Amino acid sequence: MEPRLSRYIWSHTRKQQLWILLVVALSMVPYFLSFDLPKQIVNGPIQGEGFDSPEATQAFLPISFDLPFFGEVNLFSGIELGREGMLLGLSLVFLLLVIINGLFKFYINTYKGRLGERLLRRIRFELVDLVLRFPPSHLKRVKPAEISTMIKDEVEPMGGFTGDAFVQPALLGGQALTALIFILIQSFWLGLVAAVIVAVQAIIIPRMRRRLLVLGRERQLTARQLSGRVSEIVDGIGTIRGHDTSNYERADIAARLGRIFKIRYDLYQWKFLVKFLNNFLAQVTPFLFYSIGGYFALQGQLDIGQLVAVIGAYKDLPGPLKELIDWDQARQDVQVKYAQVVEQFSVEPLIDVKVQEISMAPAAPLTGALAAVNLSVADDGGSRLVEHVSIQIQPGETVAVTGGTAGGGEALAEAFGRLTWPASGRIVVGDDDLHALPESVTGRRISYASSEVYTFQGSLGDNLLYGLKHAPLTEVVYDGDKAAHRRWELMEAKLAGNPCFDLNSDWIDYQAAGATGPEDLFAKVRAVLDVTLLTNDIMALAVRATINPAEHEAFAGEIVAMRGALRRRLEAEKLSDLVVFFEPGSYNIEATVGENLLFGTVTNTERWQQALESHPFFKTVLKRAGLHEIFYEMGLEIAENVVELFRDLPPDHPFFQQLTFMTAEEIPVYEALLQKVRGRPLEEVSEDDTIKIIRLCFGYIEPRHRFGLLTDGLMEKIVVARREFSDGLPADLVGIIEHYEPNRYMASASIIDNVLFGRIGHKHTDGSERIRAIVRDLFESLGLYNKVLAFGLDYDVGAGGKRLTAGQRQKLNLARAVIRTSDFYIFNQPLLALDQRTQDQIMRNVLDFLRARERKPAILWVLANQALAEHFDRVAHFENGRLVQQEPKIPSKDSDYKELAS
Repeated sequence: MEPRLSRYIWSHTRKQQLWILLVVALSMVPYFLSFDLPKQIVNGPIQGEGFDSPEATQAFLPISFDLPFFGEVNLFSGIELGREGMLLGLSLVFLLLVIINGLFKFYINTYKGRLGERLLRRIRFELVDLVLRFPPSHLKRVKPAEISTMIKDEVEPMGGFTGDAFVQPALLGGQALTALIFILIQSFWLGLVAAVIVAVQAIIIPRMRRRLLVLGRERQLTARQLSGRVSEIVDGIGTIRGHDTSNYERADIAARLGRIFKIRYDLYQWKFLVKFLNNFLAQVTPFLFYSIGGYFALQGQLDIGQLVAVIGAYKDLPGPLKELIDWDQARQDVQVKYAQVVEQFSVEPLIDVKVQEISMAPAAPLTGALAAVNLSVADDGGSRLVEHVSIQIQPGETVAVTGGTAGGGEALAEAFGRLTWPASGRIVVGDDDLHALPESVTGRRISYASSEVYTFQGSLGDNLLYGLKHAPLTEVVYDGDKAAHRRWELMEAKLAGNPCFDLNSDWIDYQAAGATGPEDLFAKVRAVLDVTLLTNDIMALAVRATINPAEHEAFAGEIVAMRGALRRRLEAEKLSDLVVFFEPGSYNIEATVGENLLFGTVTNTERWQQALESHPFFKTVLKRAGLHEIFYEMGLEIAENVVELFRDLPPDHPFFQQLTFMTAEEIPVYEALLQKVRGRPLEEVSEDDTIKIIRLCFGYIEPRHRFGLLTDGLMEKIVVARREFSDGLPADLVGIIEHYEPNRYMASASIIDNVLFGRIGHKHTDGSERIRAIVRDLFESLGLYNKVLAFGLDYDVGAGGKRLTAGQRQKLNLARAVIRTSDFYIFNQPLLALDQRTQDQIMRNVLDFLRARERKPAILWVLANQALAEHFDRVAHFENGRLVQQEPKIPSKDSDYKELAS
């Protein structure tokens, strides 16, 4: 990037800057006229100059010129007006000049803002583009939070300064100079006073502000470091908690904040000292004008109109001057920030631009061998991870790499995957250097997966297909307003130096996945999910998802119809007690008291809590059904049992997972509440305390909690009260409860809850596993499996995939590589988070899946378990960064490893 900001701005906005400078020059004409007009108004119609008699008139707005050789040229003789008419006419002209000057300012400021935002967009894009071209070694040394802070926050002032870089000094300097010249024309001595004050401000204030620049630079650096440190805390929160170092981190953050506070406090002190001095100088000048100018007026050397015009002109002088000084400070400040950003992003060697050029055409297959030639790879400290290694992977060949963590096989795989660059030697594909090939070839024909996974925030399906999104392959046709907006997007992108790729286009390379289009892509996805054992994980996420039945009406109807199929299946297998179904006229023993009473689910928990505490409807219904006092006594017994059993357990004890009505933090609250209400009749207990106790009943499940509180009579009363809750629900509570209906899909319930329409019984210890297996089998037999699986692919994986387990992320990463049709697959211990048996199974599945393809790819797999090498054509064994032996199969433990010649 250009090292000087002003030159960078000029090179990218030259035409726009010249245009706006021309507009600024034109704006000086009405600006000057607005200074002279008050003098004409005061001296003319107000004081009567030129109006010798009451009937006298003057020409209003005459237009004439004295030209050489031609003499006086009269274009317009004006309109003859009397004293009052002239006052009104000149006042209207003054108002017109105010409007014209305002319109000039509006246009100039709007144009500057657009110019600045456009260049800010360019700078940010160029910085992100540089990040994408950083060498791998540099990316390991920088903190992502610091990079993002620079791109987001530190370049922000540069956008605001862009429009001011050349226009502001021209505009403000022109305004100040115009006012100063006008004052000099009216009175030389007053003009000289104004010029001296201006000179003092222009010399002293910028010198004092140099200290502000130093402090501002320190503030920027410390804020950037704080951002990086906070990012480290978020990423390393597990390590911090695991080692009890949270207070050390607090001390570190407090020290950093103290440093920032000191810098900012010094900055404020110096800033307001400068402001005080600047304001003082600005206020001294009117004092001199009133005193000296008034004296000149008394002596007859200056008329009143001139004095008023001079004072009016000076009012417009400090503003531009102060803003001009502010502009100079901003110029120096943004130049320092820009220089720092350029320094941070000036990294060598960058990946060549041509390597990352977009390619719409499919990449041609790689026909040559992938080979390391006398390859050495070093870490950041200079230690050799791989030393003078030469190895070839032929097309269609499968190679296992063994040797343990420090052997060197992992570093070799990273070099083949272009995650690290050779310290010496090179990597070739056929006759071509791997690092000279464009990414449109290597990024499509070579697939890499390791245990270090990054999952982008978004849906699981987006992450799975991420490796297929190389280029916009379709052209989207826009109509109406969307077409106009797209044209505007293209124009602005071009002006800001951004690419014009359409994000709404279809970026998925179906051919690379072995599909012909969106229609048969899902079949390819399903096959890869089965290979990587990810299907069950996604199904588990899918069945817990909620859907809008209005948007998926057909699917919702199929799920409702499936309830009958599930019942028939359970009856056929004599497992009818595995699920207790919801029946309108009976109590579901496996559901909570609240579910049975409402015969539905709460759609808005917050509104439900508020209604339970303050709405009279619930209390009235409970009393009418004879449940108010029963629930109070029941809640008391629940509270006493829970407090007695759990008060001495730590908050993270697994027993608390069984409680549906009280959290570990609430136990001390209810312990104090029991002491308060014990032995007192219900009438003497406050309404709030009563509600707290009754609320415990709503989460109670007899087979689960086994306090022996539910009798047949109580269950009958609850069923009877059910109708009151459904039929008498007030209008302001409509929508807070979604009632169970056998022939309707429940939008607030998950897919699995809609299928079961009941609760899994506690009589079977493996009930959950058995019912899930039956439901999956029914999905398959009824043709619903793929539809449900598709909902799982819509699951939001969270920031960095943190809503998935480590094992799920690694399986997803492996599936992302396997789904692409490539010539070489590099697998660098991709499944370390899984148990050995699962790793073995997935590895076998992947090998069989890839070998079954028409064009057999080459596979290099770095193994954690050496025994699995028997599944490969050849074994390469590494020790201490050197390739010590290559054999068709795994070498025996008794083999004498002989170092290969380089």
